[in-house]
Amino acid sequence: METPILNPYRPGAGHAPPYLAGREQEIENFAKLLDQRIIIKNCIVTGLRGVGKTVLLDEFKTVAIREEWLWTGNEISESVALTEGRLCTRIMADLSMVTSGLSIKKIKEEAIGFTPNETGTDIFLNHKNIEFLFQDAPGLESDKLKYILEYAWQQIKQNMPQIKGLIFAYDEAQSLSDYEKNKTYALTMLLDVFQSIQRKGIPFMLLLCGLPTLQAKLIESRTYSERMFTVLLLHKLSDKDSRLAITKPIEQENCPIRFNEISINLIIKTSGGYPYFIQFICKETFDVFLQQHSISKELGVPIDSIMLKLDDEFFAGRWAIITDRQRELLWVIAHLENCEEEFTVQEIVSESKKYQITAFGGSQVNQMLSSLTANGLIFKNRFGKYSFAVPQLNEFILRQNTNRQ
Repeated sequence: METPILNPYRPGAGHAPPYLAGREQEIENFAKLLDQRIIIKNCIVTGLRGVGKTVLLDEFKTVAIREEWLWTGNEISESVALTEGRLCTRIMADLSMVTSGLSIKKIKEEAIGFTPNETGTDIFLNHKNIEFLFQDAPGLESDKLKYILEYAWQQIKQNMPQIKGLIFAYDEAQSLSDYEKNKTYALTMLLDVFQSIQRKGIPFMLLLCGLPTLQAKLIESRTYSERMFTVLLLHKLSDKDSRLAITKPIEQENCPIRFNEISINLIIKTSGGYPYFIQFICKETFDVFLQQHSISKELGVPIDSIMLKLDDEFFAGRWAIITDRQRELLWVIAHLENCEEEFTVQEIVSESKKYQITAFGGSQVNQMLSSLTANGLIFKNRFGKYSFAVPQLNEFILRQNTNRQ
């Protein structure tokens, strides 16, 4: 019985590709951060959706563990980021994942309020006992969290002296915010707590991963945060690295599928160098070629059909949640010469006057861009300019409106 040929490409959200191309410099920069004895620089990983941020986090985790760092973390949801208390709960739950096996020495039990159990068995620094310590500690929630982190490091040093530090890694960190209206300051608390414990020499590093709005939010919350972080901005892959991402996965023994130069160049061009799009197009192409590889003639990439499927699976959901007027605004933006880079409100207003639609005013554009930012389609940088938050969104928009002008 012949061994089935498996498709090596993986376009799922956060799925590791079979070959990680073009991220050597970012991995090297992260590895340098692990050499810090006292944490001066934390890390931000940022970029558009589909550029491979979550995948790179997994690679960083492998590097960190190899260098004898502990690693914990999670995805930050909007509900977690809503209040200081919820964020504390999230951090303590993540901390317990790496400390739950640590035995708290009996000499410490009575000092911190634990009742020595009658059997004499060890007490562990699990989630239940971390919560106990948190509630028993004096001060505000930030003071309590500082105490927990300091105490945890004492126990890590005693139980695992070879460990150099602990990394708290949080994906989708652009969800973190301060809410002046509700008087909740989860983001400010996070920055203050980590800066405080790092000044005391505790090697707990913060690694935040998210959309480009993240850095601006951090600076708005605490101006000193700019000095707290090394920013790793992920761009699309070069043509050379895109080629490697396409060809390396099928360079396995006995794989009957090969992409010719025409196919490779078409995939590079159509994907724009974005890792998710490369994986998606290659997966669909591989399936087609696999079913037809017995045909003697060379096969071409069915790019039109693949792009229709990509539109449905990647773009359509985001497009469906906005209004017709917001779609008109995005259609105008998609016609700007600089739409794939940065654009301003005034440029949008001026461009809208060229077409047979109701022109947009500056105030209206500002309001709509704010709504589109909340929907994850647009982001505003710290200099007041805007960009698409989704790669190649402009091309998708034009495909939806080919008969518009």
